[in-house]
Amino acid sequence: MQRDTLQKQRKMKKLQKLWKGRQHTVGKTLKVVLGQVKEFRLASILTPICMIGEVVMEMIIPLLMASIIDDGVNAGNMDHILRVGLWMVVAAAAGLAFGVGGAVFGAKASTGLARNLRHAEFAAIQEYSFANIDHFGVASLVTRLTTDVTNIQNAFQMILRIGFRAPMTMLIALAMAFLINAHLASIYLIAVAMLAVFIFYVMGKAGKYFSEVFKKYDAVNESVQENVSAIRVVKSFVREDYENDRFRKAAENLYTLFVRAEKMVVMNMPVMMATVYACILLLSWLGAKMIVQDTLTTGELMSLLTYCMNILMSLMMLSIIFVMVTMSEASAVRIAEVLEEESTLKNPEHPVTEIADGSVRFDHVTFSYHEKAEKPVLSDICLDIHSGETIGIIGGTGSSKSSLVNLISRLYDVTDGAVYVGGRDVRAYDMEALRNKVAVVLQKNVLFSGTIYENLRWGNPDATDEQCRKACEIACADEFIEKLPDGYETYIEQGGTNVSGGQRQRLCIARALLKEPKILILDDSTSAVDTATDAKIRKAFREDIPETTKFIIAQRISSVQDADRIIVMNDGKVDGFGTHDELLASNEIYREVYEEQMQGSGDFDKPDQEYKSSRRGGAR
Repeated sequence: MQRDTLQKQRKMKKLQKLWKGRQHTVGKTLKVVLGQVKEFRLASILTPICMIGEVVMEMIIPLLMASIIDDGVNAGNMDHILRVGLWMVVAAAAGLAFGVGGAVFGAKASTGLARNLRHAEFAAIQEYSFANIDHFGVASLVTRLTTDVTNIQNAFQMILRIGFRAPMTMLIALAMAFLINAHLASIYLIAVAMLAVFIFYVMGKAGKYFSEVFKKYDAVNESVQENVSAIRVVKSFVREDYENDRFRKAAENLYTLFVRAEKMVVMNMPVMMATVYACILLLSWLGAKMIVQDTLTTGELMSLLTYCMNILMSLMMLSIIFVMVTMSEASAVRIAEVLEEESTLKNPEHPVTEIADGSVRFDHVTFSYHEKAEKPVLSDICLDIHSGETIGIIGGTGSSKSSLVNLISRLYDVTDGAVYVGGRDVRAYDMEALRNKVAVVLQKNVLFSGTIYENLRWGNPDATDEQCRKACEIACADEFIEKLPDGYETYIEQGGTNVSGGQRQRLCIARALLKEPKILILDDSTSAVDTATDAKIRKAFREDIPETTKFIIAQRISSVQDADRIIVMNDGKVDGFGTHDELLASNEIYREVYEEQMQGSGDFDKPDQEYKSSRRGGAR
């Protein structure tokens, strides 16, 4: 017996702890989300005031109607009918004005909150590091910016309008009913208590499903995003049926969860209507007996029936609000997660804003994308690169070439050791200042919708036409731009779909050059151009930007053999570092690939190379 009591006490303490934790989470979430109301606070206050005014006017009308019936119609007093009827018109007009005001202010407050939430989320995402983006996933962030914000907007408007209107209607109607006849009004209290228990039970069951729904939204968005962005690949491999089936499964999972939740919610309506009709029947039966006994007037019975409908319809509106709040609670938590997420990369207290030169030093650098990773991506990297040098980087897929250069512009922070740029640890710099002087042309070249000039000026918003043309000349992009009908005013479609891969790469290189960087990183950014153009670009780099430190990641040795020095990466480590001739003499990987490429068949990722099976690995 004592053992059972102790178990029950432990269970109760655990439940109390969970409930307090949930209250803290909900309170914190509400504070974060509602903190974005900002300049729409006045509209948020005026909305419930208007709704309360509308309710008061509506509640007065049944009393005036009872007076017309009892003191006007039954007494044959036309003056009373006209006088009270005029007051009913005034009350109705005032109620209409309050209703319109509530609708206008409510719409302004809710849409304003949605706008601010989207702005705040988008601004927060702009400050994220790559690690933060990886944590959420692109599809999930899109859902949080769209579907989740819309849920909050709808719930906020419902709470401001119906959330104040319904309880006030119910309380005033109950008060009025008790003033008319306390005995009959007690029927309402019983009905309200029974319905309240039922509503809370249903909402508790449905809430479990709604909290899972948004995870399925993420899966649907991910399927759409991948399919649309890679539609050319899908069509070229004739995988439309596979993609349709994949999307159908994601949509089916979403549908299943919504159906389960809605099965619980739809029970509200029949139970509510059954209660309404039961109350009407009881009021009519008991009220008729009281009229016969001369303890109730006809007008009072009419008022009670009106209040009955008001009370029960208010309860029905409250049940709808509970559904909206249950759905939006999960959305609010997801939005708060985005707004409260802190970037894994932060500026120091007193950041350095001037980068002395383009020298780079890796001092025993070890790096992992995840803290719990079994094996680091980069292991004990030690390199010393002088300002103005051209450094080639080669290695097989997965040898961590991209991971190495990502640390220079501090897209990620090292796990151990330090990366120095211009003689200072990159963590000492203001990140914006550092990245303005480290231009990166990534493997996946991205152009935005707009003219060529507009795309180029992403590198420097204040660049003149002459500067843009000079950058394109160095990148060998002027050759094809001048052949276009509109030249530099040619419109680029989203993603650069109306230009070739090589043209896209050259435009991205020109865009990076406009930053006038101290360090230029080309991450396999000339893979889509022919060898002659590749050679021209490298020649232009030597002649036009000799003081800029250049890192060129490539698979072709011909792209890096004239570099000052070349880094050979293998399995997250530096396998060799030296000039072309030095590596030919001392590095087995470099020599074997060079010999095979000279024969026209060599490649770092060729599967039959024996050394690859023993040396390749790691992460890119």
